[in-house]
Amino acid sequence: MSGTSATAETEIEVTEPAAEEAVRLLESEDMDTDVAGLRLFVQQGGCAGLSYGMRFDYEPEDEDTIFEHNGLRVFVDEASMNYIEGSVLDFEDGLQGEGFHVENPNVVSECGCGESFRT
Repeated sequence: MSGTSATAETEIEVTEPAAEEAVRLLESEDMDTDVAGLRLFVQQGGCAGLSYGMRFDYEPEDEDTIFEHNGLRVFVDEASMNYIEGSVLDFEDGLQGEGFHVENPNVVSECGCGESFRT
């Protein structure tokens, strides 16, 4: 098995609504949810300097940390982990629009639109 297991200090949490939506989307792409998962990463960009990225991957990379919550596997690369450890991935569905949202305790400032951040 690729990747490493998480410790309590580095845990990335996933709410039940976020896991349900991600698993639904994975299954709609005919991806095997026992192996495939949601990749959560940080990239350069946005007005505050860093932004979140998400995509589905068929399997984790060798250096990924793998989290499993509510039937969803989440893959995080080592560099991104430095910025998002301790975060919570949530899914919001409401009048303001729907989508995945990362609640990150490491953020010291966010841009006005909430799409990018600084740690």
